[in-house]
Amino acid sequence: MTAAGRRIAAAAEELFYGRGITAVGVDLIAEHSGVTKRTLYNQFGSKDRLVAVYLGERDRRWRALVRAAVDACGDPVEAVTAPFEALRTWSATNTRGCAFINALAELPDPAHPAHRVAADQKLWLLGLFECLATAAACASPAALATRLLLLHEGALATQPLPLDTLAESVALARELVRASAPSSGAA
Repeated sequence: MTAAGRRIAAAAEELFYGRGITAVGVDLIAEHSGVTKRTLYNQFGSKDRLVAVYLGERDRRWRALVRAAVDACGDPVEAVTAPFEALRTWSATNTRGCAFINALAELPDPAHPAHRVAADQKLWLLGLFECLATAAACASPAALATRLLLLHEGALATQPLPLDTLAESVALARELVRASAPSSGAA
């Protein structure tokens, strides 16, 4: 990506996350990034593609943070809830809720390139929970993964409210994992 492309992507991320995807037009992005609309279109082809790039970059950073949290765990059972710990870190600087949930609400067409990026991010997290639960020898890893995803997404969806749902979600996630881990006798 060129320097202009990076400026455009940075401006788009700030505006899309802060104001909403459908509320932000290419004129505003071009103005905030200091380029012409022509340069924006030359770099990204369309607003739809720019939205997909914006979400793809957030997804890359999110996955790296989650992988680091998982890798930092010395115990496979503890690793199952590592994405919740990553969410604590992520939420400190991303206070408008989940960009992927927001995008799915604003872009309901499954054929939209950004919708696919957002949906893939959620499916990746579900798959990660299942993989981690399997590695920890948890009972019914697919069912546990679905429950963990629901808790995780609920914490994200309620983030903009004046509630601390993340702390409760983490506690519930740990209870679910402990109950399904082999050392608990529940397996």
